[in-house]
Amino acid sequence: MEKDFTEADRYYNAQKKVKEIREFYDHLTVFVLVNPIVIVVNLMTSPGYLWFLWCLMGWGMAIILHGLKVFSFPPFFNKKWEEKKIREIMEKEQNRKTWE
Repeated sequence: MEKDFTEADRYYNAQKKVKEIREFYDHLTVFVLVNPIVIVVNLMTSPGYLWFLWCLMGWGMAIILHGLKVFSFPPFFNKKWEEKKIREIMEKEQNRKTWE
């Protein structure tokens, strides 16, 4: 059961994808610009405890997850997987109702 996409649908989907990619790069840019400031503040105020590492790790993990989602890796993050699962669940539901 494939969907027929019109030109407008394809344009809308492409526009949405470009927006997601732009938002990822905005997020990455803020990460790259803010973290040096965080490092400097840490080293100037409490050089004995490197708390900036916690910021880098937490935010870095968020950047990685954001990138994985935007660039559709691993496969369970993408729309095709979601659509496949929806069809699978609907078929199971239909089969269950058939046997009742």
